[in-house]
Amino acid sequence: MPHLTVLIPCKDEIQHIAACIDSVRPIADEILIADSGSTDGSLELVRSLPGCRLIQREYINSANFKNWAIPQAQHDWVLVVDADERVTPSLAGEIRRLLATEPNCDGYSLRRDNFFLGHAIRHSGWNTSRLVRLFRKSGSRYETRRVHANVVVDSGKIGQLVHPLEHHTALDLDRFVAKQHRYANWSALDAFDSGKRSTWLRMLTHAPLRFLQLYLLRLGLLDGRAGLVVCGLAAWYTFLKDAKLWALQHGCPAQIDAASPPTKRIAA
Repeated sequence: MPHLTVLIPCKDEIQHIAACIDSVRPIADEILIADSGSTDGSLELVRSLPGCRLIQREYINSANFKNWAIPQAQHDWVLVVDADERVTPSLAGEIRRLLATEPNCDGYSLRRDNFFLGHAIRHSGWNTSRLVRLFRKSGSRYETRRVHANVVVDSGKIGQLVHPLEHHTALDLDRFVAKQHRYANWSALDAFDSGKRSTWLRMLTHAPLRFLQLYLLRLGLLDGRAGLVVCGLAAWYTFLKDAKLWALQHGCPAQIDAASPPTKRIAA
């Protein structure tokens, strides 16, 4: 029966990390916490919890950080769970049954049940996206991009899990907005490097059309005021990416936060 490492990337997740760790214990043969410079007490909390192995390194971007951490897993099967996510009992049971024998695929995608400031978001496009999170360590890696990278499975054999992760995407609006700023920087840099450019037409229409798509076509309006906020922020994020891409075209560098403790490893 294959054994499983659960990889939890972490930085300043004191609000989430203990609940995340507790949620993965039923399925994890190893719990690997990859920290990128926490200063809020997360490290001390992790060290006080049994059964966790802690590694640390500076953060360049999500894909780069996870591609560094994945090879350090002790087992060939890896499940990546962000600190603000929870493995539900139904998902744990599904993964346990899957790994009871040798799986047919080399990676598995899943959906997420999303919560924004405590409100369930069941529409707005958040309910349809799938991410590869469970995969063989050998032959799998994150795409080479700064933000919103997914896992590439070399064999192409990817199955689908039925049960979703639980994702508490924002408990604090200010932190969420700050994260969107960082993601917009990285997204603009990825777009610029791939040859994309921001035009008048795109800047005029992209954000409003994004709002209409999410709020009306993808039924964000059914999520009430929380849905309105989510769709409005998504449209703002879309415009922010276009504005930052326009700035890059005119020689203004994107400001990238450096989360930078010195590279080191810490024994469990």
